Amino acid sequence: MRVLVAVKRVVDYNVKVRVKTDGTGVDIANVKMSMNPFDEIAVEEAVRLKEAGVATEVIAVSAGVAQAQETLRTALAIGADRAILIESNEDLQPLAVAKLLKALVDKEQPQLVILGKQAIDDDSNQTGQMLAALANLPQATFASKVTVADEGGQLRATVMREVDGGAETLSLKLPAVVTTDLRLNEPRYVTLPNIMKAKKKPLETIKPEDLGVDVTPRLKTLKVAEPPKRSAGVKVPDVKTLVEKLSASVSALALTGAPCRAKTEAKVL
Repeated sequence: MRVLVAVKRVVDYNVKVRVKTDGTGVDIANVKMSMNPFDEIAVEEAVRLKEAGVATEVIAVSAGVAQAQETLRTALAIGADRAILIESNEDLQPLAVAKLLKALVDKEQPQLVILGKQAIDDDSNQTGQMLAALANLPQATFASKVTVADEGGQLRATVMREVDGGAETLSLKLPAVVTTDLRLNEPRYVTLPNIMKAKKKPLETIKPEDLGVDVTPRLKTLKVAEPPKRSAGVKVPDVKTLVEKLSASVSALALTGAPCRAKTEAKVL
């Protein structure tokens, strides 16, 4: 069974991003970049399937600038067998990435495609679903557990996913698309020997034109701004005042139609 894993190069999650002064985007100059954490989980899961004897080959794929080769080398160090970079300097939006991955799915014919549920830079949570639609494949999103077994000569994946109020278990006929959630696994630490081995593994670079895909952006970012600063808390003299303020807040939320699920802890001074 061949597994295709998509990875994205993003600003490291430990970095505090800054918005450009002209509001056109986020300043990534001289900023540490790394693999999207959800994609790292996807690579780990694919490698575990190979170690379990279920998968025979793991292919890591990334779309973006030339520096994304570093991200792919990390995937190879985790345990992927080979990598493909779709090099482009365009602003690759979810639909364009889904089309590129669909072209690779047609070319490589994987039985399972694993992606992170979303990227931490744009939080779109769209690429996996779009890919499944374009390739006409079954999908299971936000996976917290994945098992693959041969049932009567037909490979099937059983995917457990968290939903509001509990868990849902899906059975998918392969080939299929799965997107990973945080609870699926904990990625392994990449050791120096594996980093050195990754340098010898094949990494192919192609262009979107080679796949016949138009990656022209269809969305336009009007403005990027810092989130509003959190307002200061309020001290209340007694429980009665606290209850009155909480009641007023709940009433205000009810008027706006916003769900009220927050757990409030307060201390009377």
